[in-house]
Amino acid sequence: MIQKSVRYIDKFADYLTSGFTGFIAESGAVLLFMGSSIRSSFRRPNRYLEVIRHMEFVGNQSVFIIMLTGTFTGLALAYQIYLGFKMVNATNLVGPIVALGISRELGPVLTGLIVAARAGGAMAARLGTMKVNEQIDALDVMGVNTKQYLIAPRIYASIICMPLLCAIFDFVAIGGAWFLSVKVVDLDEAVFWDKVTHTVEIRHINEGLFKAAVFGLVFATICCYRGFNTSGGAKGVGEATNRGVVHSMVMIIVLDYFLTSLLRMVEAAMGFQV
Repeated sequence: MIQKSVRYIDKFADYLTSGFTGFIAESGAVLLFMGSSIRSSFRRPNRYLEVIRHMEFVGNQSVFIIMLTGTFTGLALAYQIYLGFKMVNATNLVGPIVALGISRELGPVLTGLIVAARAGGAMAARLGTMKVNEQIDALDVMGVNTKQYLIAPRIYASIICMPLLCAIFDFVAIGGAWFLSVKVVDLDEAVFWDKVTHTVEIRHINEGLFKAAVFGLVFATICCYRGFNTSGGAKGVGEATNRGVVHSMVMIIVLDYFLTSLLRMVEAAMGFQV
């Protein structure tokens, strides 16, 4: 009985060890892929038009879903906070709490998750299809730097567009919170905006925008890596797309905690009240 238990423990330890080493190895491969792609972008010919084209896809085509999600996120969050603060007669704090939560956390995280699902999945699928159809190999044969032409513009477009989309999300979410607080539950509008403007600072908004840019870099790199290294035909394309989106979402949520902790330490070192 003891030997059987020991075998199970050994198998579990081997599983954890292999999973951890696999994660480290794959993380290193993704980072090397990102570094080589960005480094290749500094060589001629420049791909500015490709960056703009992908910005239209990542940014412009995501505006509607971002606005829709942001509006109802603000409405739902404000209503839940209102119900909680009503118990302690602190409903005047609904505005600043919602604004801080949206600008620092929910705005960049939800924007990252939505755009990773929509644009990141499309990146992985398109690159995966090109890979299994040998179009990427054909570009290599023609002397085209595929990472410069296919990967770097997508990464830059995501980094540029994510803070802009996050700003839109913040704006419409706080607008939704204002609508519910003032028009639905009849809180004082002047008090609402006074509390918001005296609580939310520029650094809080910049924190969310910085996180959004990092999340754009993360999901674009992971999804492009999955698509670029696809194999196995149509089944492989589906698996690469699924894994790219899922891993991007997980990394966004995990990185949010570490970025928040890092920014808190930086602000404390600079003398800001955190």
